[in-house]
Amino acid sequence: MEFRPTYTELSQDNRDRFVDFTLKAGYGDLPEDVKLRARLHLLDLIGVAASSIRTPLSRIIRDHAMAMFGAGNRGARILFDGRAASPAGAAMAGGMSIDAVDAHDGMPPTKGHIGVAILPALLAMYDHGHKVDAQEFLFNFVLGYEVSGRAGLALHSTVPDYHTSGAWNCLGAAALGARMMGLDAEKLRHAIGIAEYHGPRSQMMRCIDHPTMLKDGSGWGAMAGVSAAYLAADGFTGAPAATVEMPEVSHLWEDLHSTWHMLDQYVKPYPVCRWAQPSVEAALAVQRAHQVDSADITRIDVHTFYEATRLATYHPTDTEQAQYSLPYPVAASLVRGQLGVDEILGDALADKEIARVSDTIHLNDHKPYDDRFPRERWAHVTVTLKDGQELHSAPTRPKGEPEDPFDAAAMIEKFHVYCAPATGDKRAKELEELVMNLGEGSDLDAMVENSLTGL
Repeated sequence: MEFRPTYTELSQDNRDRFVDFTLKAGYGDLPEDVKLRARLHLLDLIGVAASSIRTPLSRIIRDHAMAMFGAGNRGARILFDGRAASPAGAAMAGGMSIDAVDAHDGMPPTKGHIGVAILPALLAMYDHGHKVDAQEFLFNFVLGYEVSGRAGLALHSTVPDYHTSGAWNCLGAAALGARMMGLDAEKLRHAIGIAEYHGPRSQMMRCIDHPTMLKDGSGWGAMAGVSAAYLAADGFTGAPAATVEMPEVSHLWEDLHSTWHMLDQYVKPYPVCRWAQPSVEAALAVQRAHQVDSADITRIDVHTFYEATRLATYHPTDTEQAQYSLPYPVAASLVRGQLGVDEILGDALADKEIARVSDTIHLNDHKPYDDRFPRERWAHVTVTLKDGQELHSAPTRPKGEPEDPFDAAAMIEKFHVYCAPATGDKRAKELEELVMNLGEGSDLDAMVENSLTGL
């Protein structure tokens, strides 16, 4: 039966749980494993943000924020830019910059991303004068994940269309903003209602089929969330947030304080759509096991879930097309032996051998993998060589899944791979030490300065 959401019957219990957690919980309520993962994901996002400065998308959106979202009497600085826009403008530019290098974390069942909106919203609020101590800062970061994750699950379960992450991570940005501004329960309710109503309910598959700089809507989600908190503080009212207050989604909010979506995030090793990454891993496994030279490849059959087969751009001409492709990253990884920021920029896009290998790739929908999506993403490949030999991979999942997460050493290593080329080794090392000790003695202001000062 089709679900038709109504807004006349709302759940007071949902509302009370949400308010209690958002306004009353704190750092001391976080389990130790949640604190560790929060620091690691904060570090990961900062590294991705630093690497984004090289992309055209980041340059355009940062300049746009300065031109269209001016700071007024007091602003907030943009991630790794140093210039001050309005808090909403800084949050938008930061979110879209992180999105420009598609290597940030995500939550499988929501089919989307949280931290990409939460970090720039949190930094914008802090830099605009809503100062908190380091433990409160880290709790607000976790709060953004807990609210956004549940809102995303609620939205996907109650509407038929597949919306970008900005449609629901805006609620996490609004919640942390309301808490940092000291809003009461009623204004908090208005803030998340405003954010949900104004959040960008853009259709994700349109960007999959026609990749552009629109990406995942998270920059607009960050902007909507920050704006919502400020509007509510000024007395602006908003409709109840359906993804929080409808009785039909009560089960998603009942486990606040006990289930932590901070632990339900994947981490990407590669700066491309997560849907392509099982195919990349499978192809690389074959290459490494058999010492395959890309020049010997005549055909690659990729078997994966349906949504991944929609990533069908074979010859990308820009970064966004390269990131929302499956053939290109598989080919680039086999030709170059790696898949990093350099492979989605510059001369790699015109590499003739990458283009040739890409043309050998055939995408096949595999029904058993369809049945496991979105919670799990799978692929297997068959690589055919010039001599007719067929090499088969095992069924493969991407690395860094929540069930088998990267350990701290691996995530710190990834951070330096992405961050150090942009910031230099010294600044990257300072950021690592500041983030990994956040809440336990490190200097929050120093971390913020290192994250916002221009490159």
